[in-house]
Amino acid sequence: MPDQKQELLRSLPSVTDLLKSQVVAGWLTRHPLPLVTDCLRRALDQVRRQIRDGATDGAPTDSVLALAERQLLCVTEPHVREAINATGIILHTGLGRAVLPAGVVDSLSPELKGYCSLAVDRETGERAERDELIEYILTELTGAEAATVVNNNAAATLLVLAALAAPKEVIVSRGQLIEIGGSFRLPEVMAQSGARLVEVGSTNRTHLKDYQKAVTENTAAILRVHPSNYRIVGFTSEVPLRELSELCHERNLTMIDDLGAGALVDLKAFGLPHEPTVRESIEAGADLVLFSGDKLIGAGQCGIMVGKKSLIEILRKHPLMRAVRVDKTCLMVLERTLHLFRDPGRLAREHPTYRMLSTSLADLKVRADKLAHLIAAAAPQATTGIHSSQSFLGSGSLPTEAIASFELIVSVPHLSAAALARRLRLDEACVFGRIQDDSVHLDVRTLTDEQLPRIASALGRIVP
Repeated sequence: MPDQKQELLRSLPSVTDLLKSQVVAGWLTRHPLPLVTDCLRRALDQVRRQIRDGATDGAPTDSVLALAERQLLCVTEPHVREAINATGIILHTGLGRAVLPAGVVDSLSPELKGYCSLAVDRETGERAERDELIEYILTELTGAEAATVVNNNAAATLLVLAALAAPKEVIVSRGQLIEIGGSFRLPEVMAQSGARLVEVGSTNRTHLKDYQKAVTENTAAILRVHPSNYRIVGFTSEVPLRELSELCHERNLTMIDDLGAGALVDLKAFGLPHEPTVRESIEAGADLVLFSGDKLIGAGQCGIMVGKKSLIEILRKHPLMRAVRVDKTCLMVLERTLHLFRDPGRLAREHPTYRMLSTSLADLKVRADKLAHLIAAAAPQATTGIHSSQSFLGSGSLPTEAIASFELIVSVPHLSAAALARRLRLDEACVFGRIQDDSVHLDVRTLTDEQLPRIASALGRIVP
């Protein structure tokens, strides 16, 4: 080994010496000694390897401290952190789906810092079922007799089938055998529940007679699954929910309607096609309606079941219920978010999802112009251009419906789009955009005006 490498290796400080330094003493005021020591040891090992490989010739102590500081930040900063969504996808699964209303978040502080009335009846002082405390608002908004909540809609489907159908048969149209995110397929969920799947019809056309012929003495229910994350178009046919409900009630079966995204309001008011609402399903005769709480409702992740009181009571008493129930934070967020649906005007103003949907193209153009101006001032090397774009609701909701928007296309000389996008993600502002045609695209529909200076500052820091 050359003398220079040997000299650098000998000059490396010990962990004991590093712990006595002023820099590390500052770390120890904020972090425990074992953690700091571990980061120093790992940094020393890395610098030793770099010296042996000839990858460094700088001051060893400075290199060790710099590496140790980066490692310390990596293991102490939250990995689930605030991000800026410039993708144009409103319900972005990778970025946490719905943005919670600010008023809802602010109202949670007292309950999160202390105790809360999660499972107790304030009038009697007796123990209560936690989901019963928010049943009032769910029944009010949907017209159902009763309601309960579990940790997601897949869990709702599993619980309903296990409690009400196993080990009997459940009839489903072949065109509704969906696969949701993470390769979870309806037939597999049904198999886990103990219910037996009976497929009827074809992929694109299913008729009432198909259901009628499939009903036997072993049939427990008909399950309709709304294709919220895909569309079958062209030569198609499906049976209206009201007709399926009538068949179920004639044959003493349970009619289950899985709406997926779960609209509580008519989306036509926000310029989107009509999606079946939960209330419409109840009015059409569904005995149980299942839907997500973190898509079109925009609360925390949960699955909601509304319908006949006798059926909801069976679900509450099933052993699976305890395994899939939600915690206090989920219930508090859901209840406070549901209050916004009582007032359409307030919903559009205060709910981030519906505010994004409601923002006019004229306002989006103003936002794009402002962002371009801020970037020009903070990062003059960057080239920007404003173009029309298409946003999407996301998370399997209205997958084929594009929403007109504007985007800023950003490029930097001698820096690929992939490299620029990575630097934006890793910056303290944590900006996520789209890569297309070797440029980074920043859609302004999913941005707020307050985020624009932060994006410009990020580009100012990362553009060479």
